[in-house]
Amino acid sequence: MAALAAGPDHLFNLRNNFYLGAYQAAINSSELPNLSPDEAVERDCLVFRSYIALGSYQLVINEIDSSAATPLQAVKLLALYLSGPDYKESAISNLKELLADPAIGNIPVLRMVAGTVFMHEQDYIEALKYTNAGGNLELDALTVQIFLKMHRSDYAERRLKEMQKIDEDHTLTQLATAWQNLAVGGSKIQEAYLIFQDFSEKSQVTSLILNGKAVCCMHMGNFDEAETLLLEALNKDAKDPETLANLVVCYLHIGKSPSRFLSQLRLAHPEHVLVKRTSSAEESFDRAVQSVA
Repeated sequence: MAALAAGPDHLFNLRNNFYLGAYQAAINSSELPNLSPDEAVERDCLVFRSYIALGSYQLVINEIDSSAATPLQAVKLLALYLSGPDYKESAISNLKELLADPAIGNIPVLRMVAGTVFMHEQDYIEALKYTNAGGNLELDALTVQIFLKMHRSDYAERRLKEMQKIDEDHTLTQLATAWQNLAVGGSKIQEAYLIFQDFSEKSQVTSLILNGKAVCCMHMGNFDEAETLLLEALNKDAKDPETLANLVVCYLHIGKSPSRFLSQLRLAHPEHVLVKRTSSAEESFDRAVQSVA
C-alpha cells in the first residue's frame, strides 16, 4: 500500500520568518485559513514569540490569559522572565511547576522555553535537562547553541549530524551548521559566511542574517565589510543587543570609539554579557589605579 502523503505545511513560511529573525513579517503573515486546532496554537506561539523577540513583552503578558493552552502559557512565562528582574524568580518557579507535571512536562514548546530561560541564566546543565532529549529540530538547534556556549563544539557537532540526517536543508539545520562552523573557525568561517549569504539571497535580509555575515567577516579580518553590515543591521533595529555588541567589538578593531554603542547597549540591555564584562573590567582597572595611587 502507498503511504499517505502528508498534508500541506500551512505554517512553513511563518516558521521560516521567525527562525531567520523576520519577526514583523511573521506577525503580518499570520492570518492563515484552514488551520487545525494544534496548528492554530503553534501559529499563536510563533506570533507571540515574534512579539517577544521585538521586545513587546507586556503585549504578550496581557494577551495570553489563564485559559490558554499550555504551550501559550509557557510563552507567556518567557515574556514574564524577560520583562525585567522583578519577574524572573516567579517566572522560573511557575515554569518548574509546569515541567514537573507529568501530563504536560514533555510538551516541546515548554521544554524549549525552559532551555531558553536556563541558557539566559547561564545554567547550561539545567537547560540541557529539557532540550537534550530532542523531539524536534528547534530543540536540537537550541541544544547545539547550549553546547557551543559551554565551548563543547564536539557535542554540538554530534547533535548537528543528527539534525542533518533528519533534514539537511532545513533553515534550523543550516543555521546550526553556520554556528558550529563559526565555533570551529579556520576554513569553516568561509562556509558559515556562504550559509548566511545564501539566506540573504533567498529571503528577507534581517538583522540576524546581517549579524551572522558580519561575525564571519570579523573572524576573517574584514572589519570594514563587517562595519557596513552592522550599520545596515542597526538601521533595521536600533536596539538589537547583538548588533550593538558586535559594533563595539568591530569598532575596537578598526580603532574607532565604540562608546556610543556601548552606552546604548548599557541602557537597553543592562544584563548583556558584554556590559557585565566591561563593567567588571572597569572596576578592576579602578581598583588597580587606586592601589597604585
